[in-house]
Amino acid sequence: MYTFDGKAYDCPFDCFIDIIKGKWRTSILLALADGPVFFAKLQRCLPGISAKVLTENLHVFDRNGLVRRNVHATVPPTVEYSLTDRGEKLIHVMQGINGWVDGFFWKIKRDCLRATASLWGSVRTSYCRWLLFPGYPG
Repeated sequence: MYTFDGKAYDCPFDCFIDIIKGKWRTSILLALADGPVFFAKLQRCLPGISAKVLTENLHVFDRNGLVRRNVHATVPPTVEYSLTDRGEKLIHVMQGINGWVDGFFWKIKRDCLRATASLWGSVRTSYCRWLLFPGYPG
């Protein structure tokens, strides 16, 4: 049994998906991958995210041991966030998945380019025939 944010999962992959699902979660984690970041800078790194959404996601990560929250005693108080060891391990998994996806889609893109290149000659020929001879059946 696996748990994340109070929810139990039978499948570890379902738990993983719940950890990273959401519009901003992967972006937040990847923004923290280079080291500790203050809240204001983190928000600037993620154009379009509201302070409320960023705070909610950071609290979820903090509660579940992926992110460490460090409050500095300044006026006004500043908060610095960093990945825990668990968070860094998650980043490695995400980077591995990103590498796999890049390879997967590069192969698809390459195969499509090859197919397009081989078909382009017959498509161009058919299109030219259609332009020159509108009643031509093929």
